[in-house]
Amino acid sequence: MATYFTADLHFGHSAIIEFCGRPFGDVAEMNRALINNWNSRVSNDDHVYIVGDVFYGGRDAAGLDEAIATVKKLNGILHLIAGNHDLPYLKKMEYHYLFADVDQLRYLKHEGEHIFLCHYPMAEWSGYYRGSWHIYGHIHNAKESPAYQYMKTQKKALNAAIDICQYMPVTYQELRHYNELFNAD
Repeated sequence: MATYFTADLHFGHSAIIEFCGRPFGDVAEMNRALINNWNSRVSNDDHVYIVGDVFYGGRDAAGLDEAIATVKKLNGILHLIAGNHDLPYLKKMEYHYLFADVDQLRYLKHEGEHIFLCHYPMAEWSGYYRGSWHIYGHIHNAKESPAYQYMKTQKKALNAAIDICQYMPVTYQELRHYNELFNAD
């Protein structure tokens, strides 16, 4: 059993391809690739902490059906730390129940480290566990963002955006590695 982290999948969001420079021709190709990448490494017994923004698309009945069908294709035990784009879907219990749990914030201990999970990058997060790591999403791969510029100066802050993690969920050690690479530029 392994544990993975990811954020900002934005299934169903065609504009995210251009916004983040994702290497996909259209949203259908992106959705297929993200699902295939996910399932190529995550087994049904693995835990995946999704740090927000699973889906982005139509918020009508058809959009909710598409979101449910997409999430059902993902392997693993899914833990959602809700992001801004998740909130409209979570109003529907059919979507909410696809996840083992749904939180706004979450602390966990993993590989001997205390970890604070929140979709949003925060300036201060170690109040409960001094010295904890902060895993976040929301800012994708936007290096020009003031939030990115600040967060890269924080030694224990890790961006879990799928855009910097090879478009797949990653282990804690891989997440640290991808953040080092991303912040080195």
